[in-house]
Amino acid sequence: MTGDNLSALAKGITLPAVIALGLGTAVGVAVFSIVAPATALAGPGMLIAVGLAALPMAVIALTYAFMGSALPASGASYEWPRRFLHPFIGFLVAWMRIAGSVGAILVMSLILVRYVSSLTPLPTKPAMAGAFLLVFLANYRGIGIAARLQTLLMGALVALFVLFTAWGLPSVDSANFRPVLPHGWHGVLAAVPLLIGLFFGLEAATEAGEEVANARTAIPLGIVLSIGSAILLYLCVSAVAIGVAGPAALGASQTPVLDAAAVFMGGLAKPVMITAAIVAIGKSLNALFIIYSRNLYAMGRSGVLPAALGKVHPRFGTPHIALITALATCCLALLLPMTVTALFLAVNIPTLFKYAATCLSAARVAARHPEIHQAARFRLSRGATQFWAYVGAAAAAAVILLGFSTDWHPYAALGVWVLAGIGWYLAWPRLNRNFQ
Repeated sequence: MTGDNLSALAKGITLPAVIALGLGTAVGVAVFSIVAPATALAGPGMLIAVGLAALPMAVIALTYAFMGSALPASGASYEWPRRFLHPFIGFLVAWMRIAGSVGAILVMSLILVRYVSSLTPLPTKPAMAGAFLLVFLANYRGIGIAARLQTLLMGALVALFVLFTAWGLPSVDSANFRPVLPHGWHGVLAAVPLLIGLFFGLEAATEAGEEVANARTAIPLGIVLSIGSAILLYLCVSAVAIGVAGPAALGASQTPVLDAAAVFMGGLAKPVMITAAIVAIGKSLNALFIIYSRNLYAMGRSGVLPAALGKVHPRFGTPHIALITALATCCLALLLPMTVTALFLAVNIPTLFKYAATCLSAARVAARHPEIHQAARFRLSRGATQFWAYVGAAAAAAVILLGFSTDWHPYAALGVWVLAGIGWYLAWPRLNRNFQ
């Protein structure tokens, strides 16, 4: 992972932006909806389930903190497995994430437009294309601009959630927390798979590792602070929502946070919470676009996709061809029937596969590359690193298998995409030689 393009990437991501990227990816529209089904399953015990759901991600985050401090790389989830496991595994991770990224961006933009349209009507697909263009422009002229935007949006969202918590706290009824476990521990454990997705993406800054200033220190510190901030944020919002609305009403609500806010905010609840949702989705969209473009960049740089994707803008220091390609593929997806948003159900599968591959890469680094392990600013012993990396990989695999029993359709859709990727992987070297 050396070369002119690598050194040309501008380092515009600071520690606050590392945190904002992680929280910006994780704290999206889910927090406005997942509280209801989780409360229906666990009652007030969903607050315990939040802590339990954070545990697998905390273990996986240890691996990301280690790898990010040892070997920062843009497109890290592709680069690390490619280098330390096998090039094909790296390709498969990145290829699956193309489908997942486009699906997630499409759905996030659709939900964003729907929220905005509740305030002022907008044509759906043109407005979605406009959202793509805005995040493209924010990214094209420099990662620093996109990172500052992410930090600003994250700050605004935190301020809105602090307002929700502080305003609602006096209206909390402690009786709403009794009994704590109305459905026993079974209800708590049943809520955990729903809540795990709340923490996906906290490692997002590692995907732009070469663009992080003082990456070996900022990445692990940013990941730790992101996890702590996310847990605190989710617990505060959920506790106030349960305490104000009551577990029964909250569990049956289609818009739980909004309904809880209506109890103490009155007529201001709708504009305040819709604004919070728009900010949350907007920053998630920005973070997803950064990650997707860096994924394409890394694949182009290594030669498994056209080399043009690995080029860096001579003035702005951004992977401009990868950014243009990300914009184009998202716009092309708008031409498909909107049922393509069903891909959103499959977003977690590529993410978990990515986590497992990164954990196994970390185990391989600890076992066979002591010099890289030693260079990490954040590290456990080599034995402990291997142990927790294998635990993280096993946790990711378990969640993947658990999801299959819920709905097999996303697995089938991704299976078709993977077969297409295998065909590309086998055919591209010959096609590339012909083009040259």
